[in-house]
Amino acid sequence: WFSTQSSEMQAANRLQKALRTGSGLTFGAWQMLPGSNQARTIARCGFDWVTVDTEHGNIDGEDVERSKEGSRESKAEYSADGLTDRCGDARGGSGNCWMRSNEGWMVKRALDSGAHGIVVPLLYTADDARRLVKSAKFPPQGQRGFGSPFAMERVGGVTMTEYLQQANEALVTIAQIETMEALENIEEIAKVPGIDVLFIGPFDLGNNIGHPILDGTMQPELKEAIAKIVRAAKENKKSTGIYATSGDQARLFADQGFNMVSVVADMVALPSYLTSALTTAKGSYVHSALNVAKGAVFGAAKMTQR
Repeated sequence: WFSTQSSEMQAANRLQKALRTGSGLTFGAWQMLPGSNQARTIARCGFDWVTVDTEHGNIDGEDVERSKEGSRESKAEYSADGLTDRCGDARGGSGNCWMRSNEGWMVKRALDSGAHGIVVPLLYTADDARRLVKSAKFPPQGQRGFGSPFAMERVGGVTMTEYLQQANEALVTIAQIETMEALENIEEIAKVPGIDVLFIGPFDLGNNIGHPILDGTMQPELKEAIAKIVRAAKENKKSTGIYATSGDQARLFADQGFNMVSVVADMVALPSYLTSALTTAKGSYVHSALNVAKGAVFGAAKMTQR
């Protein structure tokens, strides 16, 4: 009695729809600063999804709620790193919740609030992946409890019965691969039914395998580790995702066949643009020195007039 066909919920889930049809490519952004205006501004830039980072970002529970409200005016996919009370976009987008850890109650709360998917970090083994699926799916595939009245309006306005029947196929379950143990067990993790995306955290992965990213440079060993994860995903018909730090790097990852690619974080984009604009305004070193000298002369002139 569970639906395995394309459904209203799948049509409303922008990320899931992209993963299963068309190019299978999506671009997203990271929000680390709080506020609904921040979320609204990012979402209106045209990203497919926005991840609100409550693990590393300066965002608490109430800030997450305000950010979600801001994102509702956009068609962007909306994500929250941590717990959320309401995920989703009222105008065609959807929401993925980025958990702090592989805890069943966190997964349940995120999905019950209307999330279109969940991203879980720090997986180590195939058993961890199976535990994630069990938390994210209704029986018989999992053990998720049914009863929340909040999710339906945020996943296409389906009825409670339709939500129960369609959720297992329509919602996205994403496992983050960032540990040495997960890399060693990647073939078995990739085989776990119910996992849709293997999302690579390259910084933590590099740290954990002893080849950190320094000055933006990936060592060959890290590149091979990433390639190993991609191979396992493709062999088991899973999608792949990865965190990038610039548009150029995101384009490179997209060209390599990744499906869920982050492009930039607000705490990278904002200071970068502000610094660049200020540098341009100040001009060259010689020009800046000339302006300083003019200011000193003007100041001295004013002093002699007193």
